[in-house]
Amino acid sequence: MTVSYPQPVEEVSAHAQNLHHPGLYLNRELSWLNFNWRVLEEALNPDTPLLERVKFLAIFANNLDEFFMIRVSGLRRQLAVSAVELPPDAMSVTEQMAAIRQTLLAHLRKQSECWLKDVQPKLREAGIQILSHRELNAKQQEGVRSYFERELFPVLTPLAFDPSHPFPHISNLSLNLAVVITDPLHGERFARLKVPDTFPRLLPVPGEHAPRAYKRLGLTQPPSTFVWLEEAVAANLDLLFPGLDVVAAYPFRVTRDADLEIEEDEASDLLETVESSVEARYFGSGVRLEVDRGMPARIREILVRNMGFAPYQVFAVHAPIGMSGLMELTKLDRPDLKDAPFLPASPAPLFGEEGMFNLIRQRDVLLYHPYDSFTPVVDFIREAARDPQVMAIKQTLYRIGPNSPIVDALMEAREQGKQVAVLVELKARFDEENNIAWARALEQAGVHVVYGLIGLKTHAKVCLVVRRDEDGIRRYVHMSTGNYNAATSRIYTDMGLFTSDPDIGADASDLFNALTGYSRKEAYRKLLVAPRTMRSEVLARIQREIARQESHGDGYIAFKMNALVDAACIRALYRASQAGVKVDLQIRSICCLRPGVPGISDNITVTSLVGRFLEHTRIYYFRNGGEEEVFLGSADLMPRNLDRRVEILFPVEDPRLRQQVVRDILQVHLRDTAQVRILTPDGVYRRPRLPRGDTPFNSQLHMLNRRGFTE
Repeated sequence: MTVSYPQPVEEVSAHAQNLHHPGLYLNRELSWLNFNWRVLEEALNPDTPLLERVKFLAIFANNLDEFFMIRVSGLRRQLAVSAVELPPDAMSVTEQMAAIRQTLLAHLRKQSECWLKDVQPKLREAGIQILSHRELNAKQQEGVRSYFERELFPVLTPLAFDPSHPFPHISNLSLNLAVVITDPLHGERFARLKVPDTFPRLLPVPGEHAPRAYKRLGLTQPPSTFVWLEEAVAANLDLLFPGLDVVAAYPFRVTRDADLEIEEDEASDLLETVESSVEARYFGSGVRLEVDRGMPARIREILVRNMGFAPYQVFAVHAPIGMSGLMELTKLDRPDLKDAPFLPASPAPLFGEEGMFNLIRQRDVLLYHPYDSFTPVVDFIREAARDPQVMAIKQTLYRIGPNSPIVDALMEAREQGKQVAVLVELKARFDEENNIAWARALEQAGVHVVYGLIGLKTHAKVCLVVRRDEDGIRRYVHMSTGNYNAATSRIYTDMGLFTSDPDIGADASDLFNALTGYSRKEAYRKLLVAPRTMRSEVLARIQREIARQESHGDGYIAFKMNALVDAACIRALYRASQAGVKVDLQIRSICCLRPGVPGISDNITVTSLVGRFLEHTRIYYFRNGGEEEVFLGSADLMPRNLDRRVEILFPVEDPRLRQQVVRDILQVHLRDTAQVRILTPDGVYRRPRLPRGDTPFNSQLHMLNRRGFTE
């Protein structure tokens, strides 16, 4: 079911001297679709707990929404302005659009089958019923109608469409009903009704009764019966259109271009500019129209004609539209249908009564979330806020999340009289509104808030604490591969490092000076910083492994990251493979490198790990003839990370921690045979084949059983 369109391996092998040849690169958009298919495979897997399968169905749908809002809209924008940029694989925009549609039609069919024929029936057997309105008994329908009259009716606004009523605007991702009405005086009429998103997508049904299948399970918890919100609305439209005959109502949804374009050079107030751009997101050009497969052609034509869609932009689906709403089911208290709960290891005893600064002064500390608790990160800032010897705190914030204990700690620090400077990245896609709110709250608390550099997103994750110790001023630094977000730290795998290394502390100071002032610092002591030095430093280290292979035959590189897109980095890895360097890549989502091509990439293996936790850690390992180097950070090898973002990769220099990262984390994940797929030379991901009798090795389960990584 994964799709890609590379040239045959034997044809590509002939171009070993031309590493720019399009046949050596996989298409970025199709590679992403292959990743989302691997997400869907987790929902298809019968061994995955039932509500976790529901979660993956919701993630698959949500991912696809973002893909259309950003990637597909970007392709269409290239066509609209005649500024087409051919990717390294040389697929034209029209070829990419056609391949995307062909791939998605197959994926959406499988998604519908998974929900309608597998997951939904199994939920019903387990006592969780998602019923259509016609399946409800009379008492249940009466209860839904009562709820409709009391709660829904007052907020619904039907909008007619006729010569005196223009076609209404359909906002981005809003769920709507196309209502067909017969008027005794005027014949057939058409109206649009927006289904309000202020209500749960799955409405609990009153008056439910436990099915026998549920009782057979021996469960004491009451069953859960739901009806889709749009069905509850559609079944009671007679109350909205009295005196008229409601013939039918068909759900539909529009996806719009949501990639904000901000002219930062012309913005007098970036915060207000981003705020207005977020509002404009609801009115971007349409990129996808989803309709119920049962919608008649004449109704579909009304929508297509009035909203200006082309036929290839229309997707008719069997399953409910907007299946990201299924995520609501994962909140049900049904531990029997979920992954076994786990409690992250608490490294609190590490820090002792003398506090975190005392320990960090003595040695570096590494945390691996979610296996290690995120609490020490919050405690680090809280302790800094309350410590009378701390003079200043500086921090970057990218995706903050609601109810942030990090922001609370920063506000407390300001109340305690500390100098606090925070860079809030307003342009963090789809988190703009959250970040705007936190930026204003921090400013009101007296924190010095900045919004980053013009033309660049600040994606680096770093917190700097300046403290007056007994022997003078010392800098304490926390750096991470992931966001300062307590909620996502429980579901994303990320690594964080605490250090008081003087050079890293000085680098962190230089970085913040560049972010908050006018510094044009080019050279850093130990940090690899984008867009200044990261690209050249990574390429130089790949070249060093090539030289080492040529002189000693022991070159080795291992990278773990989210995406590999950058053509220059891919060519460098191809050259390493041609020189005989062994290269292991574990890339969760997009990979444009084509592994296993004889004479070009036959020394490169690529795997993708999709499992219970979202693999988010970036690890860059270079053997370096035994003088190993390990870098962690927030950057993938993509043009945007290397050239258009402020990023850092930070070294793990403590030999004990470095070995821990390599032996106990990187190599463990590379050994996975349960949740990985292997990228083949033809661009397809396949599960590993195990010898008969071998038990698949699940690296995430291994990490859970290990119970934490601090020592």
